[in-house]
Amino acid sequence: MGQQERSVTGETESAVLSHFGYKQDLRRTLRFFALFGISFSVISITTGIFLSYRVALANFGPASIWEWLAVGVGQLLVALVVAELGTRIPLAGYAYQWSARLVGPTYGWYVGFFGLLYMTVGGGAIFLLVGTPLLLSEFGINNPSGHLVLAVTLAIMLIPMVLNIVSVQLAARVNTTAVVTEIVGTVVFGVLLLVLWGLHSKPSPYGAGILTNTAGTAHNPVWYSMVLAGILGMYTLVGFELAADLAEEALDARRNVPRAVLFAVGGSVVLGFVALLGFTVAIPSLHSVESTNLPFLVIAEYWLPTWLVKVFVAFVVFSMFSISVVGAAAQARLVFALARDNMLPFSKFFSRIHARTRTPVTALVIFGVIDILFTIFGYLQSNSFDTLVGATAIIPFIIYFLITVAYAFKRGALEAIPGAFNLGRFAKPVIALVLAWSAAAILSLSLPSAFRLSDGIVVVSLVLASLWYFLALRRRLAAGSAGVAPIESYAED
Repeated sequence: MGQQERSVTGETESAVLSHFGYKQDLRRTLRFFALFGISFSVISITTGIFLSYRVALANFGPASIWEWLAVGVGQLLVALVVAELGTRIPLAGYAYQWSARLVGPTYGWYVGFFGLLYMTVGGGAIFLLVGTPLLLSEFGINNPSGHLVLAVTLAIMLIPMVLNIVSVQLAARVNTTAVVTEIVGTVVFGVLLLVLWGLHSKPSPYGAGILTNTAGTAHNPVWYSMVLAGILGMYTLVGFELAADLAEEALDARRNVPRAVLFAVGGSVVLGFVALLGFTVAIPSLHSVESTNLPFLVIAEYWLPTWLVKVFVAFVVFSMFSISVVGAAAQARLVFALARDNMLPFSKFFSRIHARTRTPVTALVIFGVIDILFTIFGYLQSNSFDTLVGATAIIPFIIYFLITVAYAFKRGALEAIPGAFNLGRFAKPVIALVLAWSAAAILSLSLPSAFRLSDGIVVVSLVLASLWYFLALRRRLAAGSAGVAPIESYAED
């Protein structure tokens, strides 16, 4: 293993790829702040809080915000595992690559499939459920028809596809800007409300005691209400590992990807909770906030002048747009990674890189269309939130559990790379805690009856993945025309 350490130290990014059996097809341009912006904006405390705050209030009341901190601790532990894995296998395809090389290509296929499912299910949910109604409110359309919301959502979904086709750098600039809009649109907004509440600029009926108020409107058993309210953090504080999906386009990926992941998760936990405190103490009426799909508009319109509300909403909408941009980029890179290993139908087609832009255009376009179709499917369901958000929330935890299981078995085969992030003697307890936490999260997001349809989406998708595996992929793997070499073969180079 000492030979591995010597070979890795100081080797070029292209040499790292060469060791793993690939050539440098994608263009390396992303520095630390761009990668941080990707992780931070894909977590998107703005999107997650605006989308799930009402559900948390309805189930466990304002006290549900304290669950954010509990989820935050669990996700920081996951981020530690992701950060260390990102130094060992810095490749596009992140979870697929990690799982395939640590366990085997069959295992990697299922993990990679779950990654694609996560990005596909949630692709249009953000704008369909919150982003488009907020955007339309900027133009005075406060009660839009469902068809109008769907039409605007589908039009918006085309823009991230185009941006990513033109250049990953252009997409990265959008997400770098989103770091500012996330902070202004959510954190500054929440702090301003906290200040106005503290100065008693308007009557506030609840006081600080509202932070322990567990009065929801769903009237379920306490444990059940807490589980449903936990979606506030579990839906939001995920996706940070997608910075690792762009590792082949990162400069000094082994240092910058782990730093980006850890800073993004830690910053999101802290800043998100500060914002939640401000939003919650400023609630003017629990009934009015819990009975609307856009509770923050009710809160903002009570405390702030109309023009300032519109400014904050504009920042929020841009933040939501940015997550669509980075989501499209990460999805296309995962498709590209699977296709270049011949793991997908029409792999040669999906693995094409545009000669001028050096982006996976085919993957961007085809899966952009699939995202649109899934958004239409979600729109046609009786409860779009449970269908799209429920499924989007559970899938990341399935991925976290599977990659951590893989790493638990094979971490010993990967010695620390000098100067790279390393858990050292804390690795075993961290891995054990991540396994326990992710398993608990999976149960919380699958057992409640409210998430039955999203459970069905996961099960049906798993059946489809198995059909492809048994009908075609297994033969490719047996013939050696698909898949990747195990991590041991790299360690021996």
